[in-house]
Amino acid sequence: MTLKTPLRLFLPLLAVLLISPSDSAHADDHQSVARVWNEALLYAIRNDFARPTVHARNLFHASAAMYDAWAVYHPPASPYFLGRTQANGFDCPFTEAQRASLIADTATEEERLVSVELALSVAMRQLMLHRFDSSPGAGRTRIRINSVLSELEITIDDNPAPDDLILNPGTPQAIGYTLAQCIIDYGLSDGANEVVGYRNQYYQPVNDPVVPLLPGNAALMNPDRWQPVLLNNFIDQSGNPLPAPEFIGAEWGNVLPFALTEQDRTLHRRDGDIFTVYLDPGPPALHSNNAEHYAWGHSLVAAWSAHLDPSDGVVWDISPAALGVSGQLPDTLDELKTFYNYKDGGVEQSGHTENPITEQLYPANSALRGDYTRVIAEYWADGPDSETPPGHWFTMLNDYVLDHPDFERRFMGEGEVVSALEFDVRSYFLLGGAMHDAAVAAWSVKGWYDYIRPVSALRYLAELGQSSDVTLPNFNAEGIPLLEGIIEVVQSGDTLAGVNEENVGKIKVYAWRGPAYISNASEDIAGVGWILLDEWWPYQRATFVTPPFAGYVSGHSTFSRAAAEVLTALTGSEFFPGGVAEFVAEKDEFLVFEQGPSQDVTLQWATFRDASDQSSLSRIWGGIHPPVDDVPGRKLGIQVAERAITRAESYFTGNPSQVSNTRSAGGGCSLFEVAGNRSNDPALILILLCCVTRALYRRLN
Repeated sequence: MTLKTPLRLFLPLLAVLLISPSDSAHADDHQSVARVWNEALLYAIRNDFARPTVHARNLFHASAAMYDAWAVYHPPASPYFLGRTQANGFDCPFTEAQRASLIADTATEEERLVSVELALSVAMRQLMLHRFDSSPGAGRTRIRINSVLSELEITIDDNPAPDDLILNPGTPQAIGYTLAQCIIDYGLSDGANEVVGYRNQYYQPVNDPVVPLLPGNAALMNPDRWQPVLLNNFIDQSGNPLPAPEFIGAEWGNVLPFALTEQDRTLHRRDGDIFTVYLDPGPPALHSNNAEHYAWGHSLVAAWSAHLDPSDGVVWDISPAALGVSGQLPDTLDELKTFYNYKDGGVEQSGHTENPITEQLYPANSALRGDYTRVIAEYWADGPDSETPPGHWFTMLNDYVLDHPDFERRFMGEGEVVSALEFDVRSYFLLGGAMHDAAVAAWSVKGWYDYIRPVSALRYLAELGQSSDVTLPNFNAEGIPLLEGIIEVVQSGDTLAGVNEENVGKIKVYAWRGPAYISNASEDIAGVGWILLDEWWPYQRATFVTPPFAGYVSGHSTFSRAAAEVLTALTGSEFFPGGVAEFVAEKDEFLVFEQGPSQDVTLQWATFRDASDQSSLSRIWGGIHPPVDDVPGRKLGIQVAERAITRAESYFTGNPSQVSNTRSAGGGCSLFEVAGNRSNDPALILILLCCVTRALYRRLN
């Protein structure tokens, strides 16, 4: 954190604040100052690039800043950054004597609240300006920051503050400066490679890109590994045009976690580079050694895309009485096959007998299956407002828990009701830590196993042929299984046979027909029909197609289950406040990929886990994940949550647990090791310059 740190030589000088405590007015009783800033952060994320790993990290670091600003004034709670040395040796100098002096200056709870709000606001303002400086929505984010400060009646002077305010944090505003600078500096040494725009340092894809506009997948050399996608125009899920997408976060296992430990870590080596994997679930079903299960899982994705048309007239009860309580998660590949309904979609669920809060039965909630599946595919994709999956769960906490009129802020559902500020900073810290580690764990798995996406696998299987009937054309034991009415062989005279019957013997699928059938997304529906499997599309925009990173494990499943476990723990109940939460997707307004839904669709969840399960299934209907990506992700999320809850509670009680996580990252030029060394060795600066040069070279080539 000191001015002698070599990395500071490469940082832009940040504008620093001059604020007087008398300028601060605290937030109203309904929304704490932490909630106000969390909403501002979510706004900034929605206006940034769609990077779930990066924003899971932003959410945690911002939440830790707000928690520290509160904790320093509220012993026995222990701050996370202030006065702590992190696992990589990074320390944020702050003494108990300084803490005692700050507390002594606040004789009343009102004075303490004013000081916390000031310190918290300074820290958030500084951190957000730094993290979103290069965001495509940087201007809008600055306006939002200034709006928050105006709302809180905090006046800001942008003249630089003296350095000794950071070196000697003896006032609330100095605490804010110190916190922000500590987190900024730590973020340049935590393994995320922020200094080079979070780019990978050594990962390289083994496959050339698939071109979705062309049939087939001739570029696929290894059907077990991830394949980039080549598009004329790529637009991420936040609406930002970008160059050809690269694998986001392939080396995210190198990022220092919050609660994951050395015992959770496995090191793998590939091509001389080390990949760190947390809570290693083992490999998915590979075509090279389990072609039958590989084909089954990906063919299920194709089969479920037949459920994306409301004109088929299939009606489902989507109330908690029908959808909820999925049962025990399968442990083997064979159990996975019986967990999912291949033909009709979804999984076996017993539902909830009654609302435990009202003690009334949950009323039926009918919807066309084709509306329901499309709505959840889009609702869960990046959050209803593109706040990315980890940010989506913060909106769930804000909108469905904190804002519920019957919710009482008893932490972990026990003890006295606490203030909105205390509950919010603790909840954000806990949820943020879990989302951060969910990204570290899931992307550590993605980077190492580097697993293929359905759009690549299905087109590859289509070229291999069918594996069901040796008497039919195009038989290949390692191809795709046939199922009457869903996956069949093109016969002579078929409408797909072609002018010269050039497609006879190819594989066809009854599925969503793809973006080629949509000229105007506000008016057209692609619908479902027979298409050639080598032209299959996920239920996504033609400018996006599939996420730019490997499939296994599902990030949505990991984030969502971790969040569900955290919200269950911190509220003391598996049920949403009131026993049900709802989101209404309005007729012909909500869908983005095509027109719809055809009627209003009300999504309902009784428990946090019900919402998590729906998120997981939505990615299969969206064409993004096969089942083998899903369940291991859910299990990973459970493990992450258990560790995050335990560690966060240790800070709340003033006995922070120490995580043994000091490590050495491999793979050539390692910013983790360089940035983590806090000496002034000139050689380190040269190594850092080498790293930056290498990264820029890769980007230009």
